[in-house]
Amino acid sequence: EHDLGPHIQFATEVTAATWIAERSLWSLELRRANTDSGVDDQEATDGGSGQVQHSEAEIVVSGLGQLNRPNVPQIPGLESFTGTMFHSAAWDHEHVLSGERVAVIGIGASAIQFVPQVAAEAATVALFQRSVNYVAPKPDRAFKPWELSALRHIPGLRQVYRTSIYWRFEFRFRLMKKGSRLGAVLQKKFREQVSQLASPQLPLEAIVPDYTPGCRRILIANDWYPTLLKPTTRVVTEGIAAITETAVVTESGEEISADTIIFGTGFQATEFLAPMRITGRDGQNLNEVWKDGARAFLGLAVSGFPNFFILYGPNTNLGHNSILFMIEQQVGYIRQLVDDFVLKGVRSVEVRERSMQAFDTEISEATAQTVWDEDCSSWYKNSSGRVTNNWPDYTVKYKQRLAHPDQRDWLSRTTSPVLNHE
Repeated sequence: EHDLGPHIQFATEVTAATWIAERSLWSLELRRANTDSGVDDQEATDGGSGQVQHSEAEIVVSGLGQLNRPNVPQIPGLESFTGTMFHSAAWDHEHVLSGERVAVIGIGASAIQFVPQVAAEAATVALFQRSVNYVAPKPDRAFKPWELSALRHIPGLRQVYRTSIYWRFEFRFRLMKKGSRLGAVLQKKFREQVSQLASPQLPLEAIVPDYTPGCRRILIANDWYPTLLKPTTRVVTEGIAAITETAVVTESGEEISADTIIFGTGFQATEFLAPMRITGRDGQNLNEVWKDGARAFLGLAVSGFPNFFILYGPNTNLGHNSILFMIEQQVGYIRQLVDDFVLKGVRSVEVRERSMQAFDTEISEATAQTVWDEDCSSWYKNSSGRVTNNWPDYTVKYKQRLAHPDQRDWLSRTTSPVLNHE
């Protein structure tokens, strides 16, 4: 066993990374929160809000993912609100919601999880909903005693059960294809069942989506619709015009009083590695390279940025299966490349521009055949409408692509000088 503790530095943010071609190294700028511990042997200066450090690394792997920076919309008057206000990703656990008038702005995957619990405590809950979601039943139940006994004592049964879960999820990708018959059946059935809940207080347009299933993330919950039917819950489909000291103002001018505002507005999902400054070969800034939308070869490498790899990068998110599976393939692929540094004396490795462009064309063409490309808003798209987040195929095909690196896709160097341009 190996203790990883000594190799982990906590309370430290990477603010910038710069490729030093002459030495085949990344120079890292770190900001460490003020602590009583020393800085060890790293160069450090006083950074005001924390210590600024500099370090170096031969290889950099980003594990930030896609959902790490909370998104708070810029609503006029937001700063004037005198009540309590927080994003669901930065929950104020000290604040008591019991008996309060709560406004929830943003009704998506985050809100589906916390609104039922909030509604059980608060005096009233106003849900400001821009788009309607498909919310499917959550088929959870306790294992029966005989099932638990079988899983404990029958060799291989747990692996069979786990594999069955994977393939059941994998089958759902059919729903993500344009013109899917499965999608059409689901849309019709959903409308028939959910429309029965409609009332003057809960109009049809507040609960039935007007887009194809899968175009936005399909959510699962058993307590969502019972929460909407509570007399203390109100769904507001009007847009928000402003926020005052004590209320949320709709576009029609109605003021809805609130003691607490909770943002369920998700994350800045299409910006990926921001706000870090990643400077690659020839001074290329990654944010500038990605100004029209993030792109990466296999979702994990960008031409012009040697020895830099991304986990859960562009076009590796899923709408039908587990992202853990995708990350496992990425880790295995990166590991094979890193092994070359030891076994073959490689100093730097960079994806070739032509391979990256070919992959980007492939992704764009495949995405055009999915429901994500249709006219509905989602966090899968950037502001220009490009789908930057999702893998447009079955995950088993991603696994096949990442089983072994094709050396024709990579430019490797065993010496330190600047990489040759292609």
